[in-house]
Amino acid sequence: MSDFREEEKLGKLYDTHLTRRLMKYLWPYRWMVVVAVSMTLGVAAMGIVGPYLFGHVAVDGFIVPATVHSISVHTALVGIMWVVVAYLGSLVANFGLQYAQVRIMQSVGQKTMYDLRKEIFEHLQRLPISFFDRSPVGRLVTRATTDVDALNDLFASGVVAMLNDFVQLFGLAIFLLCWRPVLGLATLSPLPFMIVLTYFFRNRVRDANRGIRTAIARINGFLQEHISGMAIVQLFNRERKARKQFAELNRIHMEAYKRAIDAFSYFFPGVEFLSMGGIAVLFWFGGVRAISGRIEVGVLITFMLYAQSFFRPIQDLSEKFNILQAAMAASERIFGLLDEPIPAPNPRARALQAPRGEVEFRNVWFAYHGGATPKDDDWVLRDVSFRVEPGQTLAIVGHTGAGKTTIIQLLLRFYDIQRGQILLDGVDIREIDLQDLRRLFGIVLQDPFLFTGTLESNVRLGTPNIDRAATESALKEVGLGPFLQSLAKGVETPVTERGGTLSVGQRQLVSFARALAHDPKFLILDEATSSVDTKTELLIREALDRLLTGRTSVVIAHRLSTIQHAHRILVFHKGRLREQGSHQELLLVRGIYYRLYQLQYKEQELGVPVTDGAVPGFPRPPQPLSADD
Repeated sequence: MSDFREEEKLGKLYDTHLTRRLMKYLWPYRWMVVVAVSMTLGVAAMGIVGPYLFGHVAVDGFIVPATVHSISVHTALVGIMWVVVAYLGSLVANFGLQYAQVRIMQSVGQKTMYDLRKEIFEHLQRLPISFFDRSPVGRLVTRATTDVDALNDLFASGVVAMLNDFVQLFGLAIFLLCWRPVLGLATLSPLPFMIVLTYFFRNRVRDANRGIRTAIARINGFLQEHISGMAIVQLFNRERKARKQFAELNRIHMEAYKRAIDAFSYFFPGVEFLSMGGIAVLFWFGGVRAISGRIEVGVLITFMLYAQSFFRPIQDLSEKFNILQAAMAASERIFGLLDEPIPAPNPRARALQAPRGEVEFRNVWFAYHGGATPKDDDWVLRDVSFRVEPGQTLAIVGHTGAGKTTIIQLLLRFYDIQRGQILLDGVDIREIDLQDLRRLFGIVLQDPFLFTGTLESNVRLGTPNIDRAATESALKEVGLGPFLQSLAKGVETPVTERGGTLSVGQRQLVSFARALAHDPKFLILDEATSSVDTKTELLIREALDRLLTGRTSVVIAHRLSTIQHAHRILVFHKGRLREQGSHQELLLVRGIYYRLYQLQYKEQELGVPVTDGAVPGFPRPPQPLSADD
């Protein structure tokens, strides 16, 4: 929720600053924009031509002279016919210009949105994992979808339409003041009041749009979280609670929209009232002058038509202003995301040539929070040192929260350490190119992630040198051969989001096949067998024999049965490396590892319940770990 409060504080930037940043996305298509904008003068001119033809040319040039018999009726009819033809010509020209404008700017809008969405996604891929720890997924999705759509409305239809309206307003104002200054001033008399009205409307709509964007982000985040976790919601009967929470978020969104509606509810009637008031003032001044013979009737009619067409762009501008404000509110959030700092690459970073497979942690201290100088309670790892020789299998055990998974995240540089060094083949991993570093590793997690696609695409993950034969071979080697034979489409079998059509064990085996197919130098197994049944675990153990051969491996496990044959076992407790050695060596020490072993295997091996008394074949069980152990 704190993230959303921070979002609500956005909007301190000037609109001009945001506009300058937005304009850089139009720069690649500047010539298309120039062509569309240049047509604005023609559109404005066509808007001026129509009333002038009907009011002044037709009335004063043909209709009034015909009524007083200054010209013949035939001449008047011919003249009116040509006025109509000229007016229809101006309509056709206006239609053609606006059609071309819309086509050009819609194309520019779509290309700009393509570029912006691409930049957002590329930026997200470069952000550190710590950013995603604190950012709801729904909020990030909103940035690339709803907020970008708001900018599309601005680029595709808002910018040129507003320019058309502005040019028509200024062009018409200058024309009226030059042609008949007094009537021009009467026509423009409501303008100062409209400026004041628009100023108050602008502030209210801006705040309302900001609230709407924030509320949409909250709703998207809530929906993403609860749809993904629907099984838990239903299992714990949280439907009513979830409905109440969603109703509150929905209410906040509705209230934000109501504030925007309230602003429009007084603005549009206000503009209409002022425009009609301006026409009344014009009618009074023009009528007095027409009666006294100081102006022609056609001139008065022309000004009446111009007055109506003059205030219409102001109403259109108010609608376009809403698009502009929505785009400003959206751009604040988009640029807030794009301004998230990306870790600066090491200019001296290099690829690790011919890696041997040696891993070393040297006096490593790490905390997720606290920056460069964390507090004493923030440290997750404290002065950790160990070394893994090439081709060895290293196992890591310990209670929950001891820092086991953190070791893996640091090794892959998802986070950077505050003190110490992590070395591969004697080279600090901060001096290795990040992509080259991660390319050396294959990882199998406790909760394997599968993408929407096929079995083949989830094994290959886009790696070009893994063909279908290699994919099928990897799947068969991890024990999925019979499963593949039962599938009509084989490796082309569709996989739904997160692998929902596969069992937990099948997803885990696909994850093993993925690691096997990529043939990494280093292999990481993070609780890879903790969520599978015994039969699947046996398949995985067989796959492990193939996976571990010739690779430096790091295995995190709660089941000690999976790591008894590791070359070395590290025992972590409260962020410190407390014990290390082989399985037999650690049992002889009778420390933390021995106690974990006792708790897991005593009952299975002896067939008797664990008691505080001595059991034949085992010494007296140690006491549970104290808070200081």
